Amino acid sequence: MIMWDDAKITAFQETLLTWYDSEKRNLPWRRDHEPYHIWVSEIMLQQTQVNTVIPYYERFMEWFPSVENFANAPEERILKAWEGLGYYSRVRNMQKAAKQVVQDYAGQWPQTAKELQNLVGIGPYTAGAIASIAFNEVVPAVDGNAFRVFSRLFEIEDDIAKPQTRLIFEKVIQQVISKERPGDFNQAVMDLGSSYMSAKNPDSEHSPVKSFNQAYLDGKELDFPVKSKKPRPVEMPYIALIIETEKGYLFEKRSSKGMLANLLAFPLIKFEELEDKPGDVLLTDDLVIKLGQWSQDNLNHKLIFSALEGSVVKHTFTHQKWLIELFTVKSKSFDLSYFPGEFILEKDFDQIAVPKVQQKIWDKYISLSSNKF
Repeated sequence: MIMWDDAKITAFQETLLTWYDSEKRNLPWRRDHEPYHIWVSEIMLQQTQVNTVIPYYERFMEWFPSVENFANAPEERILKAWEGLGYYSRVRNMQKAAKQVVQDYAGQWPQTAKELQNLVGIGPYTAGAIASIAFNEVVPAVDGNAFRVFSRLFEIEDDIAKPQTRLIFEKVIQQVISKERPGDFNQAVMDLGSSYMSAKNPDSEHSPVKSFNQAYLDGKELDFPVKSKKPRPVEMPYIALIIETEKGYLFEKRSSKGMLANLLAFPLIKFEELEDKPGDVLLTDDLVIKLGQWSQDNLNHKLIFSALEGSVVKHTFTHQKWLIELFTVKSKSFDLSYFPGEFILEKDFDQIAVPKVQQKIWDKYISLSSNKF
């Protein structure tokens, strides 16, 4: 890795910032330097595309216009605002951080990257983004775009999948970041990494920093960044029970720990928790008996669940891939002793926050149910 001299660093800064001033993306969280706005956008943008985030961000600001509003909002309201973005622990941690700002900092945001990391859920990148953009601290914001841009500019061969590699990039960027406009510099890197220096189809021939891109000049741009492959997600077979009664559909509140914590969803059962794999129309006797009775008048009549043909729903988390088969039943009454939950009418679905996998299950159920008529 060859570092640049002062003249080249200055030339790079001027080239990058001149391009940014004329071509920067018009994003709603860039209309001011309010740390609350920057923070919300950065957390939303984790593992989510910019175009997807924009309507979520705008609605979030409409519902919670200040950090105080957000800190004091009921949990079901913040979960509903986050519905569809996934990883609900993020928004729960956000509210914890908001309460810290309101209670521990009297509503005033910490102004350094180091102190910002004392807030729940804020790591080095988010802290760097807020501190540089909102408070003009000369500190890098090292995300996936920064890894890609600077690994190509300097042909950095260290594996970005390793946590310690971040320190290498932080040191490199600290030497070239603009001292006068650190926030704009970091945002320009974000825009560069999502356009001319994208992961799969870079257009370095027309890039404003073409002459600084050593990997491109050497004809090996796609070799950077160096990243070891993640293990493939483990497949986890599940069944989902869609139980309809006169009171509505049965929803179960997920455990406070683990995947989809505290969210409402149709009962989900791992195949390994059943004595046998479900047949075409009947779950294992043990499970059916536990699920309750068909009616109070016939206590020996089992609930019979029908498997929906072609109903497997696939949903991938970071480390797991769920394969969910749908089973349905209609019943006038239902014993809640096995699945302590609540009945919700279809017309009220839009009032509750549900995980994305639940929406996939419902969409599949509706599509298959409608095909029967």
